[in-house]
Amino acid sequence: MHVAHLRLRDFRNYARLDADFASGFHVLLGGNAQGKTNILEAIYLMATLRSFRGAGSASMVRHGQPAYGVGSTVVGQGEHDIRMYWSVRQRKLSLDGQPVRRLTDYLGVLRTVVFCTEDLQLVKGTGRSRRRFLDLLLTQTRPSYLPVLQRYTQALRSRNALLKQRTADQGALDSFSAELVRWGEEITRRRRELTPRLSVLARLAYRRISNDAEQLRLEYQPGILSSFAVDLAQSAPRERAMRSTLVGPHRDDVRLELDGRPAAQFGSEGQKRTLAIALKMAQAEYLTGLHGTAPVLLIDDVMGELDLRRRSGFLPVLDGARQSRGQVFMTCTEENWPRELGADLHRWRVTAGTLARAGE
Repeated sequence: MHVAHLRLRDFRNYARLDADFASGFHVLLGGNAQGKTNILEAIYLMATLRSFRGAGSASMVRHGQPAYGVGSTVVGQGEHDIRMYWSVRQRKLSLDGQPVRRLTDYLGVLRTVVFCTEDLQLVKGTGRSRRRFLDLLLTQTRPSYLPVLQRYTQALRSRNALLKQRTADQGALDSFSAELVRWGEEITRRRRELTPRLSVLARLAYRRISNDAEQLRLEYQPGILSSFAVDLAQSAPRERAMRSTLVGPHRDDVRLELDGRPAAQFGSEGQKRTLAIALKMAQAEYLTGLHGTAPVLLIDDVMGELDLRRRSGFLPVLDGARQSRGQVFMTCTEENWPRELGADLHRWRVTAGTLARAGE
């Protein structure tokens, strides 16, 4: 799978961009604030319909313009054309010239894994970051998961709205509770199945990067202790006091331990970075194993944060993606791009919202 063509219109600092990319390894060279990360963000946006920076759509519109457009030609199992348009008044998403009616028909056309500084939140952040990590991977691999997650979220919002009322309609509350249990149990089941498989890959990735320095352990911690229906009923007095739903998969977490101790509290900054990268490497390997083709890897200034030992453990994953005819995009400054990968690279120069092959 690879992005064969990328089109940007008034996206971030790009007024207009049309670029063709082969499979293989692409290094985007340039100084800070020139637009390197914006290219990665556009590709990730088409794959997941969200920014890995956590940015809203309005902030991705070029300054002074009313809208942005993003598009690509994706070569995988067949060739597909993606087009996205966003303005305050209108939003469009099309696949092969047809409006996308159901996201389950769209997600998976382009699969990406991003490595960026924000990944540290997988280790240092709240459980929400780790839940979203599991949900994204399930969405990338199980098209039926997204509707389940959406229905649970809708039921949760409606139930919380009722709980905030001074006198809640008990019949309506019971109805939303039944919906919550139905979809929540399915979410818990799928997350519980995924975590051990991901754990094996993450442990191996961590060992490669850290050179067996520590043992990584992942443990799924569901927000349901026994039966969701039972837990929900038992929490009713506390819910009325707090005016919010207090149990369910929206409270799930994944415990990350290094040598038996919580990584967030006891890990060094280097260990936390290594762990975050190992989780993303596990995501990429899981997608490759399940689909038979590597996702597009998007690597944003990660190499500069790793010492030589940890970087050498990370490089085989990149080299493997290149040798399997996958595609990798890496942003670098002139000083820190990974020369260990050899000379068979596509080098691009990014300057003030323009992209050109290095040397042209």
